[in-house]
Amino acid sequence: MLRLRRFVEHRHTTFGNAVIVLFLLAQAADGVLTYVGVNLLGPDIEANPLLAWMMATLGEGPALALAKGVAATLGAALHVATVHRVVAALVLVYFVGAIGPWLLVLFVSPARLLF
Repeated sequence: MLRLRRFVEHRHTTFGNAVIVLFLLAQAADGVLTYVGVNLLGPDIEANPLLAWMMATLGEGPALALAKGVAATLGAALHVATVHRVVAALVLVYFVGAIGPWLLVLFVSPARLLF
């Protein structure tokens, strides 16, 4: 039993802990930016059809809370399974594919000046 405990403690590295924190922060940032974007620009701005349907059905807040809660839970499961590189890759995907585009649309895009 002591060997197993040492193995598990060893597998949870500083890298893994930093990556799961970044993952959770990315989820929160994406949720906030999505909520702001949908409220400012309308629900048609959401590119994810499943999330758009959930927003139309449940409302923006509950749909985003549910989606981000599920994502955070699955990210935590990956962290516990010690596949930290996968979580790190997901952090990069969120920054490039979700947070970056929202920042461009909300703060850089000249089209936002029309609203």
